[in-house]
Amino acid sequence: MVQAKSGACVLGLTLSFSLASAQNIDRVEELRSTGGLRAAVVGQFREPADFRLGSAGDYYVFDRLAHSVYRVRHPGSVTKIVAIGPETGRILGPRAFDLGPNGRFVVADAPRGNERVQVFEPDGKRVGGFTLPGRAVPRITLGDTVLTGVGSLQFTGRSIVMNQPELGGLITEFSLNGYPFRTLGVLRFTGHEDDRDLHLALNSGLPLVHPTGGYYFIFQAGVPVFRRYDGNGKLVFERHIQGPELDPVIAALPNNWPTKVGLAGRVLPVVPPTIRTAAIDPDGYLWIALSRPYVYVYDGNGEKVRTVSLRATGTIAPISLSFADRTRLLVTPGCYEFKVR
Repeated sequence: MVQAKSGACVLGLTLSFSLASAQNIDRVEELRSTGGLRAAVVGQFREPADFRLGSAGDYYVFDRLAHSVYRVRHPGSVTKIVAIGPETGRILGPRAFDLGPNGRFVVADAPRGNERVQVFEPDGKRVGGFTLPGRAVPRITLGDTVLTGVGSLQFTGRSIVMNQPELGGLITEFSLNGYPFRTLGVLRFTGHEDDRDLHLALNSGLPLVHPTGGYYFIFQAGVPVFRRYDGNGKLVFERHIQGPELDPVIAALPNNWPTKVGLAGRVLPVVPPTIRTAAIDPDGYLWIALSRPYVYVYDGNGEKVRTVSLRATGTIAPISLSFADRTRLLVTPGCYEFKVR
């Protein structure tokens, strides 16, 4: 009897710890802004869509609506270093920005519907770039913003990684002159293989380079899932992104997707994102911003460890996430800073 009671007690403790752990994961942790750019500085931008801290201590702001990139030096000196225009060295119809570890940055745009990637020095001088063949197909959009294709890029400093599922894989790595030298990640089964555009849209997402090697890939539309790949492109694990904050989004996913008429009369599926953006912090934790104003945080084993709500003047639905260091998260819109540890 004593042993039975002891066993029951141990079982009860195990269950209580498991329940406490689950409740802690599902508890929403509100983080309040601890800084960022001053309101007077942010007011000079039309639509700050990305906000990064450079290695020299300067901030970079990618203003999508102004088709420009700005460098901000304290106490608030703002300089436009890339301006609007279809010409080489300027940007038009910008879709993505990323700052590399060597201080250079890249901007993806689509002048006249042709997807283009350009590489710039920290002062805005163009040093290279390329244009992808064919015309851009907007597979996933959020309002007027195209999230796919060059909009998914990440800059390693020596190469550019993006999602181009039409090339047969989830992640494609390009040289700085536009040569696709590596593709990895098998497309997932969607049940819509007979509709090429919809199948590719549901295999669109964000490739992220892990700081210790390998990649994450986050599917941005349909059932939300992410995968971890090692440095050789082998699948390490796959995890569903789930939680009470996502339940209504997943419940509303259609079986028959609506369509619209696109360029040249082409009928395309209308596929909104379930995931807005994502980033990896310096400790290797994966931060995923949902289409609702919440962020899920996953450890290196793919287990969810935090549910976060970001608040400044109001609750923020992040457009971009980046890390100034292991304790400071930078977020747009608003160009805010949050202390995360």
